[in-house]
This record gives sequence, C-alpha cells and structure tokens, in this order.
Amino acid sequence: MNQLEMECAPEVEIESAPEVATEVYPAPRYAWYVVALLTLAYVFSFIDRQILNLLVGPIQRDLGIGEKQMSLLMGLSFAVFYTFFGIPLGRLADTWSRRGLVVLGIAFWSLMTAGCGLTRRFWQLALARMGVGVGEASLSPAAYSLIADYFPPERRSTALGVYGMGIYIGSGLANILGGLVIKFASVQENVILPLVGTVRSWQVVFFIVGLPGLLVALLLLTIREPARQGARRKAVANVSRVVAVPSLGEVWAYMSGNRGTFLCLYLGVAMACLSSYGVSSWLPTFFIRRHGWTAGDTGLVLGLMVGICGTAGMVTGGRLADWLRARGRSDANLRVALLGVVAWLPFGALYPIVSSGWWAAALVAPALFFSSMPFGLAPAAIQQLMPNTMRGQASAIYLFVINLIGLGLGPTVVATLTQDVFQDKNAVHLSLLVTGLTAHVCAAGLLWRGLKHYHQSLDYLREWSKVNV
Repeated sequence: MNQLEMECAPEVEIESAPEVATEVYPAPRYAWYVVALLTLAYVFSFIDRQILNLLVGPIQRDLGIGEKQMSLLMGLSFAVFYTFFGIPLGRLADTWSRRGLVVLGIAFWSLMTAGCGLTRRFWQLALARMGVGVGEASLSPAAYSLIADYFPPERRSTALGVYGMGIYIGSGLANILGGLVIKFASVQENVILPLVGTVRSWQVVFFIVGLPGLLVALLLLTIREPARQGARRKAVANVSRVVAVPSLGEVWAYMSGNRGTFLCLYLGVAMACLSSYGVSSWLPTFFIRRHGWTAGDTGLVLGLMVGICGTAGMVTGGRLADWLRARGRSDANLRVALLGVVAWLPFGALYPIVSSGWWAAALVAPALFFSSMPFGLAPAAIQQLMPNTMRGQASAIYLFVINLIGLGLGPTVVATLTQDVFQDKNAVHLSLLVTGLTAHVCAAGLLWRGLKHYHQSLDYLREWSKVNV
C-alpha cells in the first residue's frame, strides 16, 4: 500500500491484545512541586469561597438582607452552580488537558470574586457567587486525577491529604483577612479606588483576595500534563492511541455495580460536609453573639485554629491511612475517615454549650482536627476504587453530592433552625449543636456500613481490569 492509500484508508482496528501504558511515575520532587501548586490553587479557592463568613454583619447592613438570604449567599447560590457544572467539567478532566482546565478555571473564578466587590444589590452578589462556583468546579476533579497520576498508590493518600490542606489554610486565611477588614472598617467605612470609585470597606476585600488568583493561574502553566497511568490503548492502523474515555452512563453503570460502597462513602462524607460547612459559616457569628467577641478578634483566632488544626488533621489522616495500607489494611482510607467522624463527637457536643468563649475555642480546635480527616481520604478512596479513565467523572459526582448537600444545605439548615425553630438570633449555638451532632451520627453510620462493601469493590475493580485493560 502506497503513502496515499495509507492516508485515505479507513481506520480498522487490528485484532491484537490490548496494550497497557507502563506505570512509570514522575520524579517525587517534581510531583510534590505539582501538589504544592495545586494546593495553592485550592487555598485561593477556599479564601474566595469562605470570605463571606466573617462579613455577615456589614453585608447584611449594606444590602438590607436577613439570615436566610445571607445563608443563600454563603451556600446555595455558590453550591448549585459548583455542583452542576462539576459533572461536565469532571468529564472534561478525563478527556482534555487537566492543566489547561485548572488554569482557565482559576482565572475565571478569580475575576468573579473580584467582581463581588462591584456589587451593590443582593441579586448582583448572588450572580457573582454563582460565577465563582462555576470556576471552582473545574479544580478538584482535575487535581485529584493529576495527583493520582503523579503518585503511586502507596503514597497517594498523603499527597491528596496535602492537597486537601488547602481547605483549611484557605478557610483560615479567609477568617484572618475578614477580621483585618472588619478592624479596618471600624476606622474607615468607605474607600476610594481608581477606576471603581467609592466602595465600602467590605467590598475592598473581594479585590484583595480575588485578583492575586490570576498569578496562581500563570504559575499552573509551569506544570506538565502527566501520562494517564494504566490507560488502555488500541492499535489502530499501525498507530497506538488511547481508547475513548467512558461516557457518564458507563461511569454510572460501573458505580451502580458498587452501589453499596459509593452510596455509603458519598452520603457519609456529605453528612460530615453538611456539619462542616454549617459550622464554618456560622462559627464566627457564634463567637460574636454568644461570647461577645469582636469580629476582628474572632477572625484572627478562628483563622489560626482552622489553618493549624484543619491542616494537621488532613495530613495526619492521610499519613495514617498510608501507614495502615502498607500493613495490609486495603480499606484504610474509609477506616480512618470513620475514625475522624467518631472522634469529633465529644468535642462537637461540648463547644456550643460551654459558658466561656475561650473554653469553646479550646474544644473547637480538636473538633476541627478530626472533622478534617474525611475530606482528604474520600478522594483517595475514589482514586483507589475507580479505573483511571473514570476518576475525573467519579470525583465530579462525589463533589456534586457532598457540596449540594453540605455546602448547599449546611449554612441554610443552621440559619433555619435559628430563625424559624428557636426564633432567636442568639440561639445560634443550639442550631450548631443540633446540626453538628445529627450530621455526624448519620455520617458515622453510613461510613461504618460502607466498610462492609469496600473489599467487594476492590475485587470488582480487579475483575473489571482483567477484561477491559
């Protein structure tokens, strides 16, 4: 066959054994560099997401909104778009450049965060928050998949735990920055900015935290797109190419074959997430209303506790899971996540009801430590349980579930209990108590149930791989 005939001939699959990509991982030093940049991006995503939590008072005052409307800005307006856009963006992470997806996403949500500083009406701020949600939906499915291809299984939980630290570093910095802004606002209420004009001091913070994210997007251009480990290939017309990524229907069918594991994992972590988001959204208000702390002091104290205790719990959980897995516990990710949920209970039951603000803070610290564990381990479990070409979409479904339930409902559940059930804005401590205990008990039961199915899902993956890889 001559050159022209070869170019014009239709593609014909050659009957030969599938070819499997060699699992050679990048150098550890470079892999950790990638994790560092992805973690930095995650930090900025949580700063931009959580910055509203300490600005409740001035935003309510200037926009003339109540508890429920504020909770919608904190949660649902962001969460709905974050979760629904996460599914197609998760598929894109399985089919397109994950690096490119992350870079575009960071740039978009950073601009939308800065745009929050231009808003003067409730609906304008809600629209800007929706845009932040769309941009942030691009990050984690792609990041989970990237990290899984940079690290072998025995070190993956630790790497994902380090990435997950971004939740608590970002939330901590959001509290600290919010506290500083509140202190600044007590001295100077209005600020004149070039091109923008006169804005309120709380609006300035959105420019401060949003625009630097564009620099992070540029830094992410320095990383390489790694080979997809274990990717299945076919020989087609003497050219080896990667088989098309499974459709969402195929991913759903695979997960349905392991429904016991994934239902318990996703819903269990979602309930822990409901408690976490509900608490983090209203914890500053709890200290201000119940214990008489100033907003500035609350932001600084909570920011340090969230940053230190949350990151310590995230890394400890990942290290403990890797240690257990090296000793034969293949279900270590789920087992340690369950440990964190159960260990939270005594501290979470006490901090809302003690009479001293400093005693409450002392109890919040270990509660933050243990509550952070599941959020690094659940993504590690998904990477362990899913074929490579399905990981991005499986992660997107996971983020859809936990954020729609946790971020979408958590802040609103606490606000509804305070406003409609207890009918007293100073009863926020009771709302936190009821929300936290109920959610964590449900989470513990679901994760415990999931242990029964976990090994079956690992066996399912091995059998699936023999046929499909």
